[in-house]
Amino acid sequence: MSSVSEGATPGFLVWRLSMKWRVAVDRAVAPLGLTHAQYSLVASLYGMDRAGRRPSQRRLADHTGLEPLYVSKLARALETAGIIDRTRDPADPRAVQLSLTKEGREVTRRAIRVVQGLLDQLLEPLGGLDGERTSAFSRELLTLLDVPLDAQPEADARSENDAHPKEQS
Repeated sequence: MSSVSEGATPGFLVWRLSMKWRVAVDRAVAPLGLTHAQYSLVASLYGMDRAGRRPSQRRLADHTGLEPLYVSKLARALETAGIIDRTRDPADPRAVQLSLTKEGREVTRRAIRVVQGLLDQLLEPLGGLDGERTSAFSRELLTLLDVPLDAQPEADARSENDAHPKEQS
């Protein structure tokens, strides 16, 4: 076991694994002209397109968990690179729909293959992509992802600060 993980909280371990994964994907997709965040967008868009959906930027933001403003910024950069098209939604002129260009589909297919190789490598210690431990790990991650975010921790922090006011100088 890594010395980094000794005594670490689950939150810290999730963060470290997330950062490790982000760095690995960034390095792997850089030769294709993508970043990890851009890959997340185009891979999600690719999957949605295959399911017959042409999402708005907002729907893609909800799907990826990225902030809508960040998705807009990424989409503009990907449009400039010729990877995606951004068009006004005929049903809602305020909404922008996204789709992959022909070049974008090819780059995305290549990127998905590269990232699939990383996933196989990362999950090898758990028995590989089809391993029992991997399935259990995925179920646990889904359980955590289903926990709603709320403002309770912030409220607890305010209560704690109220109970122990800072000294005035």
